[in-house]
Amino acid sequence: MTIRRVTADDRLTTSFPLAAYAFESSPLGAARIDEFRDYLPYQEGNRTLIVEEGGATLAAVSAIPMRQNLRGVVQPMAGVASVATHPLARRQGHVRTLLHQLLDEMRDEGHTLSALYPFRPSFYARFGYVGLPKPRRVTFAPAHLGSLLRVDLPGEVTWERIAAGYPVWRAFTERNLQERHGFSIFPDYRAAGMRDRDEYWLVTARVGGEVTGAVTYRIDGHGGTLHGNEMLYVDPLARTLLLQFFARHVDQIERVSVQVPPDELPELWLTDLDVHVEARTAVPASSAPMARLLAMDALRGLPAGPGRVRVELTGDRWLAGTHLLDGTTGTVELVDDTTGGTPTATLSAAGLSALAYGVLDPAELPLRGLGEVPADAAAELRGIFPRRVPYLFADF
Repeated sequence: MTIRRVTADDRLTTSFPLAAYAFESSPLGAARIDEFRDYLPYQEGNRTLIVEEGGATLAAVSAIPMRQNLRGVVQPMAGVASVATHPLARRQGHVRTLLHQLLDEMRDEGHTLSALYPFRPSFYARFGYVGLPKPRRVTFAPAHLGSLLRVDLPGEVTWERIAAGYPVWRAFTERNLQERHGFSIFPDYRAAGMRDRDEYWLVTARVGGEVTGAVTYRIDGHGGTLHGNEMLYVDPLARTLLLQFFARHVDQIERVSVQVPPDELPELWLTDLDVHVEARTAVPASSAPMARLLAMDALRGLPAGPGRVRVELTGDRWLAGTHLLDGTTGTVELVDDTTGGTPTATLSAAGLSALAYGVLDPAELPLRGLGEVPADAAAELRGIFPRRVPYLFADF
């Protein structure tokens, strides 16, 4: 049994068939198999490892070199994807072996963060990952937006195919990467797939010539549904311009369905708005994303509140040892501690990751089996890592 890295055409007969069996209907028809080659350009920079024996691929994992915003600081992030095992080789530890090597290699190359969409969250919790909030799917009838058609808003919207508008869309996601906690985007070679497939419309909101909102979408038929992807906007005006555009479809479609960030409150967009908001999780097809720190350096320089605490990290391959976190200067510093007397918390990697991403309060960690946090240490950690709502954005 050997582990090796595969690239280019090797994926057609190794990782692609396993991933297709794991995540698609099967068996696959010849036409679907022929489509695999079309995916190769969008995988070129991925790191893909496989376990093989006797010429047969037993398991495969991939990492996409991405970037993610953690509390205002953009860092290299390893997006783990296409984790799959041959049906006769499951529960033999192959994925564990591959993930260890994959994350070792990505960490050595400077990736301080990692994120994924799990088939089963409890499986990845054993690797130090912690859950992030899932985006909301919002559904409403355009008729309920009728009041917006009578409002004269500053700004304008533009409408085009995504292939034509891709540079604008890509630039706007780059802006969100710089400004939004938790936000991640694909490398150029992967993101370009949306442009090349050209399967969506793009509508952008502009104020003073500046793009302040955007959403890609398609319509499934007359009297049907406008299916929006991620609706991004920097302020309420941009959001309202996009909703006003949807309202103009009142005589064409029955409903609009669009994704919004997990901290959005669509029920407050308009008075008397009849809206359905859902964020459903289910194993294995619809789990919320997960993320973790791969290196303590991910914390250096993050904006922080006042606090000073010693953390002892245990039970993890990549985060271990004792570190003093100091946020008294307004940013996180990892400093030497020779004085003693500092409150101490014992954390798992998932516990520290939960605090860094802002998804759990320190007092919740013992209840989740993610650490031992005395009250004095909890107060310090709460100061350093105020609660935040991350939005992962990229779906892989």
